[in-house]
Amino acid sequence: MRCAPVIKLSAEERTILERTVRSTRSAVRDVFRARMLLLAAQGRANHEIAAALTTGEDTVSKWRRRFAVHRCEGLKDEPGRGRKRQYTDKAIERIVEQTLYHTPGHATHWSTRTMAEHAGVSHTTVGRIWNAHELKPHLVRTFKLSRDKQFIGKLRDVIGLYLDPPEHALVYCLDEKSQIQALDRTQPGLPMKQGRAGTMTHDYKRHGTTSLFAALNVLEGTIIGACMKRHRHQEYLRFLREIDRQTPHGLAVHLICDNYSTHKQARVNAWLERHPRFHVHFIPTSASWLNLVERFFREITTKQIRRGVFRSVQELTHAIDAFLTHYNEHPKPFVWTKTADQILEKLAPLYENRG
Repeated sequence: MRCAPVIKLSAEERTILERTVRSTRSAVRDVFRARMLLLAAQGRANHEIAAALTTGEDTVSKWRRRFAVHRCEGLKDEPGRGRKRQYTDKAIERIVEQTLYHTPGHATHWSTRTMAEHAGVSHTTVGRIWNAHELKPHLVRTFKLSRDKQFIGKLRDVIGLYLDPPEHALVYCLDEKSQIQALDRTQPGLPMKQGRAGTMTHDYKRHGTTSLFAALNVLEGTIIGACMKRHRHQEYLRFLREIDRQTPHGLAVHLICDNYSTHKQARVNAWLERHPRFHVHFIPTSASWLNLVERFFREITTKQIRRGVFRSVQELTHAIDAFLTHYNEHPKPFVWTKTADQILEKLAPLYENRG
């Protein structure tokens, strides 16, 4: 009687097999073979493994022997096995080229079925070719390159505050989230339950707006925030006075903000001159990604505002205040990691391509 080879795994082999089993991207056949070998490494007999995996003993024996001889490389399919290719490299190249450099006459982009009709293949074949070449004609991403003539200087200035803040000073990222609408749904929604998502109507009733002024403490992650009816320079000055009250007077305050005209208004500049401990640093135009407070605005939008139901501006304001209070009790700073040189190196090809 032929004995099944004993399987003993090294630490590296066990890691590879366990990673294959856990990964959602592993092929089904690879997961099956990895499980088979992990069970064999436990000392299980072939018939026990076959029963556990609902397969035949001959299959278990085959892959057990191949692993014993070739280790992890033996779990791969042998060359030449499987279904033969139906389409030549030239046919695939034509589909890829057509996808990249041409569009259908009646649409702005290709779908798998329009390309299949054009190329004379099935839409599943087109899908496989696109996946293999990482082509996604149905997706488009927006972008905006800053044309600020002082882009590099402003970039280095702001990132310098993030990575190497001055001593005896506070650094705040400041901005307004304007025109936040108090929206009430036209009909009550249904709560979430097992097997069904919560519901809410697509239409709504407007009950007014508010504007959130927020200053993010870069080091601590805390927020100074205030809701106001409008976002003119008068409200901005009120918010600057609020920052002045809530920060120790022995420390300098560096404010990172965008180029909104309110931030440069004459009365605002006059107030800043009377308060020399305040230093303003403007980000480049069309570079809101450089202001970390935008990341906080995303948090409050997704967690409190977007799916909220507010029957008045007062309800909306109370919800925002409650979020700010909770957020400041458990602050989590957003850590900037990229240097100015790394960002400029990444952006250089984009600027070169657009002159």
